[in-house]
Amino acid sequence: MDLPVEEWQSHVHRRWLQLQPSVQTSFSRTDADALWEIVLHCSALLQPEDEELLQRLAEGYTVEKDPDAYLFYKEEGNREFQKKAYKAAAILYSKGTCHAKPNTQEMSLCFANRSAAFFHLAQYETCLEDIGRAQMHGYPEGLWPKLMLRKAECLMALGRRQEAALTLCDLEQNVSAQQAGTEALQRRLSHLKIRVQEDPDPAQAHPISLAQTSKEACPKAKNNWIPNASSSVSLCSDPSRGRYLVATEDILPGELLVKEEAFVSVLNPGETSWLRSDPGAKWNCRVTTGDLHCHRCLKPVWATIPCQGCSYARYCSQQCMQQAWECYHRTECSLGGTLLALGVFCHVALRTVLLAGLEVVGKLVKTFQGTVNAQGRTPVETPDVPAILRRDQTNSLSKMPIPGCDKDGTYQSAYYALFHLLPHTKKHSPEHKFLCGLSVLALCKKLGEAAQPSPWATQGPCEPKAEMSGPSAWAVAMLRHVLQLHCNAQGVTALQETASEGDLITERRQVRLATGFFPVISLLNHSCRPNTSLSFRGSVGIIQASRLIAQGEEILHCYGPHECRMDVTTRQQKLRSQYFFDCHCQACQNEEVCPVSTAPKPSGFRCPSCKAALQGDDFLCCDNRTCTASASRAQLEHQVQDLQQQVKAALELLRDDRSAQAIQLLLGCQQDAENFLSSEHMLMGEIEDHLAQAYASLGDWSRSAAHLQKSLLVVEARHGPASVELGHELFKLAQVLFNGFAVSKALCAIEKAEKVLSIHYDPENEQMQELQQMKACLLELPGLPEGPTHGHVGK
Repeated sequence: MDLPVEEWQSHVHRRWLQLQPSVQTSFSRTDADALWEIVLHCSALLQPEDEELLQRLAEGYTVEKDPDAYLFYKEEGNREFQKKAYKAAAILYSKGTCHAKPNTQEMSLCFANRSAAFFHLAQYETCLEDIGRAQMHGYPEGLWPKLMLRKAECLMALGRRQEAALTLCDLEQNVSAQQAGTEALQRRLSHLKIRVQEDPDPAQAHPISLAQTSKEACPKAKNNWIPNASSSVSLCSDPSRGRYLVATEDILPGELLVKEEAFVSVLNPGETSWLRSDPGAKWNCRVTTGDLHCHRCLKPVWATIPCQGCSYARYCSQQCMQQAWECYHRTECSLGGTLLALGVFCHVALRTVLLAGLEVVGKLVKTFQGTVNAQGRTPVETPDVPAILRRDQTNSLSKMPIPGCDKDGTYQSAYYALFHLLPHTKKHSPEHKFLCGLSVLALCKKLGEAAQPSPWATQGPCEPKAEMSGPSAWAVAMLRHVLQLHCNAQGVTALQETASEGDLITERRQVRLATGFFPVISLLNHSCRPNTSLSFRGSVGIIQASRLIAQGEEILHCYGPHECRMDVTTRQQKLRSQYFFDCHCQACQNEEVCPVSTAPKPSGFRCPSCKAALQGDDFLCCDNRTCTASASRAQLEHQVQDLQQQVKAALELLRDDRSAQAIQLLLGCQQDAENFLSSEHMLMGEIEDHLAQAYASLGDWSRSAAHLQKSLLVVEARHGPASVELGHELFKLAQVLFNGFAVSKALCAIEKAEKVLSIHYDPENEQMQELQQMKACLLELPGLPEGPTHGHVGK
């Protein structure tokens, strides 16, 4: 949740209504000192009852370590392990480690159990790491032989036979006869000693991973003015468009334009994953994005390492945990519940200040606030920017003061550039500014009460303006960042698997993983018909050209409202409410030239009599002039809702491994849908996609592929032939054909998927890697015809 929880918002709303009109008016200021004034007012208005409510809300979040939760997750993990659901078991053991205290037997047992799960998943390196962690946290001596035998087996599987032999030798020398005296252990020990002496299998001793041989995607040439961008782009600025990027040369589809590490990112916790409304309620076994990603670098990881102080934060490595602690988590750790209650935007604002350093923040705020320009006027949301010499597209020098650039004219992905993103103080409502201000001040008050040493004291507090007392510069900076995030926050997304463990076909969907500040990516203006695509690898944002971009053309990104997903009216409303501008991109202009009132309005419905398209608004008429059929839109939409409920029921049957019943229900839905929905309606595509999933679960690959082909047509019609959505469908088709040994068809689908996905993802992407692995396997099969596979359909 970006903003604070609903109860806090409602409370602040009531407080707002109680304020005198003159006080409310003070929140309407738009000059450079407006943020200082908001902080001053909120500091005076913050009451003890506000702090008491926030404390109560914070206590509703389970971020402290709980021994009962540890036992619950460990036992649930054991149950999944017994069912051979090793991935689910590993995730539950990870949840258990988050609630166990460090250097305890409980922590060591969770790591040891997780190592067993990873061993069965053939994740031998990860298994070895967990064995080491179990030892470090005090694994019971009586269970030592079991762990050492597992370690030896991992080393054998990795081809590290000499290390395995040393492990077995150490086991025999240092473990007592009583410990190693069981018959089962002796048999395993003897068996491993024999295996160690055998000649190593070269294929096993030197495993090859395609992922390790891939090249990291980077811009083709360094940009001297924007370090994280390609030399193919240039930074410009004008009053109407603000700062923006343009192409300095023709750019081909798929070309990498920007690759930028987030200055700051905060993992989205989900709406309710950490909230426990009933103190006696059981803990949630549901897997969230926070369970599968590092809370610092956002890297996907199953074997997380928990924070030693709270049950919330977890990391991919000891290094990430240490860096997070030193940079910000030492302050955030004891404030976990408060930060979850106040929302992601407040959390990002705090972390931004901590990462920048309070001295830097203080100097920048003091430089900006109250600055008087050369004409003697106080600037309105225009930070103090030096006049700098910049080369424009024609390579001529011109004096162009561009906010965020340093004195040399370089736009760094750093705090200085981030600070100069506009907070749009004038456009936010006074009540919203009161909500943000009171939330920031309440958080600052909690910072002073935090159990961990305060960073404000260690780095030296920033001096407030001479004419002001009370609020300090970092409170103003945090408020500025919260307001900036309304327009400049970037939702970091990731592909999340939705298929059950063991499924041969991997179902993935895009989920919002985190919220972050990307100073360079924030320079891109919006278009409802963009010429770029944005993807992420952890906390790194990657902008690629999605089509040919001509020299001099602006580099454009979609902020969410896309012409393929919304009509122009809906897009304009969304952009105006969140980003405070009216869009005049080519797509909007084209739709406005042909108003909705005069243009035929496709409905996605078709005539049940003659199957021609139905068109209109509330009352739909058949497009076939010889047909007099008509229908109410409300009635047809009610039929769609009924079908959606049936499709949902079919998905529940699929999850319960009742594929045959799911297929029967979906085939009935398909027949009903064909009576009144057009072939390009999204529900038609969903039904075909679910049928493909159901047949794949039964191993009927040919029927699965046939239904995916129909789903592809719907996705392409809705999203376009170069869309990432089509790429994902082609990826699934490639998986189905690969599993069905339809070699030529699979190679064709793989190449089509690669062609589309390469526009949106760099070669390191998981799907791109999997496509390469499937292709390599197929090309190694004997009897495959040589030559290109495009257009070749195998029998």
